[in-house]
Amino acid sequence: MTVYKEIKTDYEVGDIIKGQVTGIEKYGVFVSIDPWYDGLIHISEISQTFVKDINEYVKIGETIYCQILEVDEENLHLKLSIKNINYKASVPTGGIVETRKGFLPLKENLDGWLEEKIKVYKNK
Repeated sequence: MTVYKEIKTDYEVGDIIKGQVTGIEKYGVFVSIDPWYDGLIHISEISQTFVKDINEYVKIGETIYCQILEVDEENLHLKLSIKNINYKASVPTGGIVETRKGFLPLKENLDGWLEEKIKVYKNK
């Protein structure tokens, strides 16, 4: 138990955090957040509509985003929800990788690209 007292967290109710699905039961989804914290998404917090099969929403091993409903620092547990957020939309699936330059290359090159295309169409 003394280990728990040494662990500090910045988790707050309402935060959106990333976690990995580690288990699925009839009543909800278990999510690993970090080496210390885990969480549960109760079946009632999966969708605004009736959930017949949780496996239609998440898969074991999948990385998803969750909203924190409650923080239990004593037991290192989070109550989580995905029903009011787009829990898969922000998770990179490969292909496009964000860089520190962001939109800078677009800003720097857009005028030149447009001029090239205009020339191509004028020469047709």
